Amino acid sequence: MTARPSPGTATRTLTLTAPPALTPHLLRGALLSPFKRPRADAPVPPDRLVLQDLRVDLAHLAAYERICGFATGSDALPVTYPHVLGFPLAMRLMASRPFPLPLLGLVHTSIEIGQRRAAAATGTYELAVHVEGLAPHRRGTEARVVTEARAGGELVWASRSTYLARHRSPGGALSAATEPAPAPAPAPAGNADTVTRPLPARAEWRLGGDVGRRYGAVSGDRNPLHLHPFTARLFGFPRPLAHGMWTVARCLAEHGPQGPVRVHADFKAPVLLPGTVTYAADGPAFELRAPGDPGRPHLTGEVRPADPGQV
Repeated sequence: MTARPSPGTATRTLTLTAPPALTPHLLRGALLSPFKRPRADAPVPPDRLVLQDLRVDLAHLAAYERICGFATGSDALPVTYPHVLGFPLAMRLMASRPFPLPLLGLVHTSIEIGQRRAAAATGTYELAVHVEGLAPHRRGTEARVVTEARAGGELVWASRSTYLARHRSPGGALSAATEPAPAPAPAPAGNADTVTRPLPARAEWRLGGDVGRRYGAVSGDRNPLHLHPFTARLFGFPRPLAHGMWTVARCLAEHGPQGPVRVHADFKAPVLLPGTVTYAADGPAFELRAPGDPGRPHLTGEVRPADPGQV
């Protein structure tokens, strides 16, 4: 992906000397959430946060690799790991007063990743994060958050995450701009070529109830949705949910090594913990779905080779 800020965003660069402490920002975001009134035309924080001279903690990297299923001891970072490195910067922006969407209840709906080359585990990096803008969604408003990693001044990795705040339009109904598109017409009977078939199953994974706590401890994302049944019930779920970024990392670990790649993943439905899921893949496409044929998709995505000259 090529990350370009929208006009009027990221107009001020703030250079940090250390990663922000997550807990104070998460608490701040939770306290400010009831006072946020999300709308798609709201301004976003103008800051671009930059963290220089970051070196990877190899013990932390190994813990991340173990929980996500990557082989440990590789010279290259997993393609999803820079997202974890940039998460504290993203949370500082998203928990701030100028960020117009409530942090509590914010749902990660998709991620795009562009990797120019595999990032060395022993490298030194500059991270930069900014909020690119907002967009209307049929269920509320989405924010686009861009994270970039540079080595020696070269952009080697970039991502764009979308986060959805669910709410109704000011008039109490969906506006024309956010109405869902009409459903496509059904395929003609008997024409098998027009039927979308599920990807072939490759593995079935039984997930323990502690996956959310274990990934939260490594990633710093200790959203109550992912931790315990009683905290998940506060948000209307009977059991804790797996982190979306854990599901895509686990799929990419199964998919195999990546060099210059472009990844796109959409988070379709939550994965309840404990539970069982099916990993399926065919060529560049992969998905995580509920058991059965066909099972409800939790995650769909693609991994494609990228031009090393572009991210």
